[in-house]
Amino acid sequence: MFWRAVVATISAAGLAAAALLAPAGADVSAIANRPRISAGSTAASSAGWSSSNWSGYAVTSTGTPYTTITGTWKVPTAAPTKTATYSSNWIGIDGFNDSSLIQTGTESDYYNRAAHYAVWWEILPAAETPITTMTVHPGDTMTASIARGANSVWTITITDASTGQSSTTTHTYTGPLTSAEWIEEAPTVGGRVAPLAHYGSATFDPGTVNGATPSFTASESGVMVQKNVQVSTPSVPDVEADGFNVAYGSTAPAAP
Repeated sequence: MFWRAVVATISAAGLAAAALLAPAGADVSAIANRPRISAGSTAASSAGWSSSNWSGYAVTSTGTPYTTITGTWKVPTAAPTKTATYSSNWIGIDGFNDSSLIQTGTESDYYNRAAHYAVWWEILPAAETPITTMTVHPGDTMTASIARGANSVWTITITDASTGQSSTTTHTYTGPLTSAEWIEEAPTVGGRVAPLAHYGSATFDPGTVNGATPSFTASESGVMVQKNVQVSTPSVPDVEADGFNVAYGSTAPAAP
C-alpha cells in the first residue's frame, strides 16, 4: 500500500470537520490507491469482471507486453454527500492481476463539505505524486499518455486540454506489462476502500494501447460493487471500440 497527500489546503478546523465526515478510522490527510480488488462474480451480464475499487475497461495479454497507453476523459463532478466520498479517473499499465502499476489521472472527491479536484501520477509501490503545477476543474478535458523508452525509462504526460496546462515526467518502471486500463476508481482511505464519490458520469474516449485501438469488447469491462451494491457501471464500447461511458449506479449508460 502507498499513501498520497490530498491536494488541498485545509485549516485545523477543517480537518476536524473532515474527520467527522470521513469513513470511520480514515486519515483525511492521505489517500491510497490500489491494484484491482476482485468483488467476485458480477451481476451485470455484459461485464467481464467486478471489483470493489475499479470500474471501466482493462485489456490483458500473456504475450506482447503493453508499452504505451493513451486516454482522454472529462473530469467528473463530485456531488455533495453526507459522508466523505472519493473517486479517481486514470489510465495505467499493470495492476489488473498483479501488484505493480504505473498510472496518471485526476481526483474528484467530496469531503469537508466541499468538492476537491487534483491531478497526479504514480508508480507503485511509491506514493502518488500530486502535480501541483496544474489546477483542474470539473468538465475539463484531460489527455494522458504513458510510454516506455530505452532502459525501462517511462514518460508520463498529462494535459488539461481545457486550460493548456501540462506535465511530463520520466521514471524507471519494470512491471510485468500484462494489462492496460482506463478506470474509474474508489481509492483507499484509512486502510480501506472508500465509498465512491457520486461522480455522475464520465467518458473515456478515445484510447489507444501500443499505438493502436484497444478493440474493446464488453467482456473486458468491469463494474464496481461496494457493500453488495453495484455503484459504478460502464457502457458497451463505442463503434470504434476505443471508448466508453461510465456512470455512477447500476444502470449502464449508452456508449459515446
